[in-house]
Amino acid sequence: MQKHVSRRNVMVTSCALAGAIVLSLTAGGTAQASDPLRYVALGDSYSAGSGVLPVDTSNLLCLRSTANYPHVIADRTGARLKDVTCGAAQTKDFTSSQYLGVPPQVNALGADTDLVTLTIGGNDNGTFINAITSCGSAGLLTAGKGSPCKDKHGSKFADEIKNSTYPALKNALNAVRAKAPNARIAVLGYPWITPEKADPSCYLKLPIASGDVPYLRDVQTHLNAAVERASKETGATFVDFAEVSDGHDACTPLGTRWIEPLLFGTSLVPVHPNALGERRMAEHTMEVLGLK
Repeated sequence: MQKHVSRRNVMVTSCALAGAIVLSLTAGGTAQASDPLRYVALGDSYSAGSGVLPVDTSNLLCLRSTANYPHVIADRTGARLKDVTCGAAQTKDFTSSQYLGVPPQVNALGADTDLVTLTIGGNDNGTFINAITSCGSAGLLTAGKGSPCKDKHGSKFADEIKNSTYPALKNALNAVRAKAPNARIAVLGYPWITPEKADPSCYLKLPIASGDVPYLRDVQTHLNAAVERASKETGATFVDFAEVSDGHDACTPLGTRWIEPLLFGTSLVPVHPNALGERRMAEHTMEVLGLK
């Protein structure tokens, strides 16, 4: 009888111990699985969602939206977001202060950062603003005829991207990697601003001469190629929008377009992504990264 009781006690104790181990492992796994991604968003106005409402009132200088693609990604994945995106940012603003009271963007990173997303490079050398304003002004003067912007500037913008923007991109991405050595870094390309060919019906919204529409598209192709090259050479993931944003440029109708036109658009900041564009940028980035 004593032996029977003893064996039963051993069996009960063993089962209890095994159960405790299983519960402990399960609890540990659950805690680990529910631990949110530590996510830092860097970049310029395309990352900040400048012009998209509602505005992040914590820093009005940066024209940051709380509906930008970093917020969409964070909302859908449950990531813990630190958003330091800032309109008009250049690559140099990753390692130096853009405005008084605005620290270098890489200061937001750390060894515990899991995910970094960014768009950057379009403001270096004034590439976007100079190309758009110059070509827009030239297009108005010629009533949309010819290629006055291309005739005037030739390879100027492409040369600046190759000789200045590209090495600056590499330096900026290396600085990001140094600050966040354990993070996955996703560098987003810029969605198309113009169609491949001129659309006469778009001239009032985007007053670019017919021959300069493909010229501007080519400038953007050079910029995205520089971003892709710098990303690959620094171990970052490049998120390519060349295919998915085709047909969603500033000349397409509201509800289809991701980028607002220069004139008669709905955004406070023209030639930038609207709310739909920011959502689509987030969704494509999540798809590329395998995030849910």
